[in-house]
Amino acid sequence: MNDMLNNRLDRTRSELADFLRRRRESLTPLDVGLPVGKRRRTPGLRREEVAALAGVGITWYTWLEQGRAIKVSTAFLDNVSRVLKLDEIERRHLFLLAHQRPPAMAGQAWCALPPLVRRLLDDLTLRPSYVLNLRWDVIGWNEAAERLFGFEQRDAAERNMLWMLFADDRLSSRIVEWSVQAPQILASFRRDFAQAPEDDGMVALVDALERMSPSFRDLWNRHDVHGRCEGRRSFMIEGQGPVAFDHSSFIVDEEKHLRLVFYAAV
Repeated sequence: MNDMLNNRLDRTRSELADFLRRRRESLTPLDVGLPVGKRRRTPGLRREEVAALAGVGITWYTWLEQGRAIKVSTAFLDNVSRVLKLDEIERRHLFLLAHQRPPAMAGQAWCALPPLVRRLLDDLTLRPSYVLNLRWDVIGWNEAAERLFGFEQRDAAERNMLWMLFADDRLSSRIVEWSVQAPQILASFRRDFAQAPEDDGMVALVDALERMSPSFRDLWNRHDVHGRCEGRRSFMIEGQGPVAFDHSSFIVDEEKHLRLVFYAAV
């Protein structure tokens, strides 16, 4: 067992060394704002240049690129990622090779609905379904969701599920046992808010709701945090009375923080 683990670690360190070397050699001094100079035998950047730009020790960076069994901090890897101009996928790959665990993904309220997700929504003809971004803006929905939630009746700026639930009683007044549902919903949103607490759009939404809704302000100040919001929820449907739905959410794009919320009538 120990031999298998050592072999795996050796392969990982070798991949880490090769990955860093290739990324370093793919950049030119001009890419990072350095003079080219006349005598450069090394393709791309030198190790000492990467270390200096990243603000890390040349010995420590050299050992990392050589695949030695050393431990480095998150800040160290983030600085190296910045200098090597790694995108989010490459940065995640670096963290997995060096730390054996992924980094926290930067929060982002993505606003474009991928075409394949649009097709998925359209295929769910009988199940009310919609897609939320990290800010809980509703960026796509199907006809069944339109009949249940009435997204098209609202201005685009108000097609935000949190806003619809706490600042517009056209929806909250139709949810059975709203006082029970509201804390669970908001505790679920707080988990997403924690991924981008300095995002201007997220902060503005919370500030506006604190001014608009005393119930939101009270629940927000409790600092409760839950996992994803799922379970059973009942709506008052005109001409039918209360109708119960099982609901859950599914990640449809982890990098863009897009989540599909799915309702199925009981």
